[in-house]
Amino acid sequence: MAETLTLNPSDDRRTRYAELLPQLRGLVQGEPNRVANLANLAAALRQSFGFFWVGFYSVQDDQLVLGPFQGDIACTRIDYGQGVCGAAWAEATSQWVPDVDAFPGHIACSSLARSEVVVPVMVDDEVVAVLDVDSDQLDAFTEADIEGLQSVAQLCAEIWSATT
Repeated sequence: MAETLTLNPSDDRRTRYAELLPQLRGLVQGEPNRVANLANLAAALRQSFGFFWVGFYSVQDDQLVLGPFQGDIACTRIDYGQGVCGAAWAEATSQWVPDVDAFPGHIACSSLARSEVVVPVMVDDEVVAVLDVDSDQLDAFTEADIEGLQSVAQLCAEIWSATT
């Protein structure tokens, strides 16, 4: 297991995600516990990009339930279709929100969050969790973030299938 991440200080986010993904794979390799793996992935993403909040919500019955995260205290449960996370679950698509105040039904777990990306974690065409990333800056995310976080969500799907 890697204890540190090695990233080029380049501002090019595509390059940073490309460098980070194999390190994330190494970080979770051989660890059978899903919670431990998701916790380390959340920490690595926050450390690598300085995101305000990074975490996971897992689908449990008819709600998303808070899982491993890095950042301020968060909402514990989110209903299907509610807020950005619930929309990502209901639509099974990534949600890219440059201004959370403009998102109908946004759930303000933190009043400091200004923009958000939520990517569904899919196993066998079913959403099992969402990866939620918040920024305290407006319009903080780029297409490179969406693509990079979708790659991380794919890794999460692999973890989900292989761990408990």
